[in-house]
Amino acid sequence: MKSEKIRPLDKKDALLKVEHFCAYQERSHQEVRDKLYSYGLITPDVEELISQLIENNFLNEERFAIAYANGKFRMKGWGKLKIKQGLKLKHVSPKLIELALRQLQEDEYLGKLKDILEKKDALLKEPNTFHRKQKLINFALSKGYEKDLILDLLTIK
Repeated sequence: MKSEKIRPLDKKDALLKVEHFCAYQERSHQEVRDKLYSYGLITPDVEELISQLIENNFLNEERFAIAYANGKFRMKGWGKLKIKQGLKLKHVSPKLIELALRQLQEDEYLGKLKDILEKKDALLKEPNTFHRKQKLINFALSKGYEKDLILDLLTIK
């Protein structure tokens, strides 16, 4: 086996590649940092390039957090708890996570949860009412919705 060493990119080439990476879709600082390290750059260069990306508005953590929350909610039907966990995994600050979650409209959020429960209920073949409701609760919890909201909608409280 022949092992080839991958030649690290210089800062200029890395900046061009990562600008394209950020222009394609919103990215977290950590995603960009990881990408720059994968190019073989050292920490001072990585931090300098991240600063340049922020100055040139290619990178904005607030914009990323809001886009992530809206996208996961609208496209995947995730609840606030799952979105919050996803943002934590992306190393987004708690302040920005709360800001992003506040952007979700409460009536739209409850409507989405209701739709999810109705669609899942139509698919269930469980005849026992108690087990059926338990399956609906577990499903909505796995999507990241709050238990009190689920129970309110299923009127089991």
